[in-house]
Amino acid sequence: MSSANAASGPARTGTAGFTPLPGDERLTTAILSDSCDESGLRNQVLQHRLAPIVPGSRAFGRARTVRFAPALEFDLDDPYKESIDFIDGIGEGQMIVIATDSNNDSGFWGELFSAAALGAKASGVITDGNLRDTDKIAELGFPSFSRSRRPIDFRARMRVVASDVVVELGGVLIAPGDLVMADDDGAVVIPRSHEDEVLTRARTRASNESTVLAELLSGDSLRTVWERHGIL
Repeated sequence: MSSANAASGPARTGTAGFTPLPGDERLTTAILSDSCDESGLRNQVLQHRLAPIVPGSRAFGRARTVRFAPALEFDLDDPYKESIDFIDGIGEGQMIVIATDSNNDSGFWGELFSAAALGAKASGVITDGNLRDTDKIAELGFPSFSRSRRPIDFRARMRVVASDVVVELGGVLIAPGDLVMADDDGAVVIPRSHEDEVLTRARTRASNESTVLAELLSGDSLRTVWERHGIL
């Protein structure tokens, strides 16, 4: 963990939390991806799908980022210090983003970390590394998305080297406070500087898609609906 973060202690004073606004429950990663495209942001979807532990899971929140790197040495008396400090600083509505450079040496998140995140009212976790205790995480109902799964503890293999910094997952840069959504299709990142524009477009698109769906189901042709609304 960076020295600045280590000195800040475990208080829950990280990036401001995010409470979904009315209508956000209609949003999906596909709608947000299209809305990013319309806003000129064409590289906001992670290149590789991070699979949910439970199909149908969905998480949407502000990024709280942490980076892991290989490390064989650890504190015998407090081997999880940096991770504990990070998790104890999670705020309501935050999406935990764990960057590992697609490392396969261990799992990076499990049942007890998930329980603590649930207690802090986090929205979910995504990682380009591995999860473990996945059946227990599923029982908790904490939305969790990962590259894969592995039961090995990260102690004496990996350690937190920075938190609340810009990280890269799947070719996309994620800054603390960026909006992140993950669902069955993948994960999309909305830079904080563009969120108002993208969310406005996304909510409009979600409303219009409901109309398009109803018209198609009522028998209108795809061509007619496309020419009427310009949405597919």
